[in-house]
Amino acid sequence: MQADALSIDPEVATIMQAWCDWLAHEKRQAALTVKGYQTDMIGFLSFLAEHLGGTPSLQQLTDLKIADFRAWLAARHRDGVAKTSVARGLAALRSFYRFLDRHYGKHNPAIKALRTPRQEKRLPRPLSSGEANDLVHQAPAASNQDWVGKRDSALLLLLYGAGLRIGEALALDRDEIGRDPSALRQLTVTGKGKKQRLVPILPIIASALADYLAACPYGLLNEAPLFVGLRGKRLQPALIRRNVQAVRRMLGLPETATPHALRHSFATHLLSDGADLRTIQELLGHASLSTTQGYTGLDNARLMRLYQTAHPRA
Repeated sequence: MQADALSIDPEVATIMQAWCDWLAHEKRQAALTVKGYQTDMIGFLSFLAEHLGGTPSLQQLTDLKIADFRAWLAARHRDGVAKTSVARGLAALRSFYRFLDRHYGKHNPAIKALRTPRQEKRLPRPLSSGEANDLVHQAPAASNQDWVGKRDSALLLLLYGAGLRIGEALALDRDEIGRDPSALRQLTVTGKGKKQRLVPILPIIASALADYLAACPYGLLNEAPLFVGLRGKRLQPALIRRNVQAVRRMLGLPETATPHALRHSFATHLLSDGADLRTIQELLGHASLSTTQGYTGLDNARLMRLYQTAHPRA
């Protein structure tokens, strides 16, 4: 476990490592989530070292009062930490203390009495159908290499045409799309928590994948990454975000025109065309319908159409 210059009590460090392993293997949390939780916990221990005047022991962690947790929240507020980051840090602490209680019998009731700071409800910001199509089809214009442009276009089509997260698309391997990509009509996607879902693939997406693979200079074997960079290694999210940034500036699109916005656009446009929330939930891989319901606040036009046709007072 990397703890930088922070000195962590050996017993606490051992439990933290067991907690991280439990998150990864038992709870099947994404690697980035585990890393984020670990970072938050190390930050909390760093605060306690100053707050308590020394390296906190396991017994001290167990004996913390609600005032101690509130002091940590106040310190984060003073440091200008975003509410979303504070909420994630609090989720990390709650997870650690639940693990401590269940596996080591160390119970701290104060953490349960702590409230999560209220956050502003932010709706997804989808693109219009014209903006989304422009972003996808103009991707090759921002690249000086033909195969890279085709790669970016195929990747963005997966986000907009199939609702994939960027991480899900970049995690695909060559053998997952079959020997003949142009004949691909459905794809098994591994999402958060390693949960799998089956998504339909439109012919235009299959054709774009086939064009990209035909132009790619690397012979991608079955277990090779589907989307690769200039050196033939798995493509990183930061690179595709940078390429999308170049395209949106070229087209004069808003700053909200990001790869993830294409996934939001996928859901919103399906909703506008009459798809039900359960179907969209399955396609997006949301564990809870409440997550998908966030898209209902986006389509006021459809809501008014339903009102006009169905409400007896319309």
